[in-house]
Amino acid sequence: MKAVVFSDSHGDTAAMREAVEREAPDQILHLGDLAGDAERLGIRFPQIPLEYVCGNCDGFSLAPAVRLLELRGRRVLMMHGHTHGVKTGYGGAIAAARQAGADILLFGHTHQAYAERLEDGLWVMNPGSCQSWGRTTYGVILLEKMDTLCYTVSV
Repeated sequence: MKAVVFSDSHGDTAAMREAVEREAPDQILHLGDLAGDAERLGIRFPQIPLEYVCGNCDGFSLAPAVRLLELRGRRVLMMHGHTHGVKTGYGGAIAAARQAGADILLFGHTHQAYAERLEDGLWVMNPGSCQSWGRTTYGVILLEKMDTLCYTVSV
């Protein structure tokens, strides 16, 4: 199974559309800023399941700020990250992921792409910012039987 992970698209869906066409994922995840971009992506690709959370620029979105879901037996904690102070360090978000029993922590907000597997096996990924202008990045999660791989892509 392949999931693409987006964050901080800020009203620009072109790069996300191109990434979905390039990657042909089984799942799309969006980490906020802007939740409306995720909704537009869902309309464009209705055959691909989509989950999203709101970010600090989403105003009065009905999307939750944090979402815990299961993908192929892995618990994935999704958040934008602003409520866990990720711009000053990832400790609060990592603690939340461990408390939730997550296998994968996903957050955005910093616009800095990052993916790492911690010593205890927790994957931590920030897909960066997926916009057509500037540096465009997104994340990919590959789930094969018991193997998990998270990485970022820069285009």
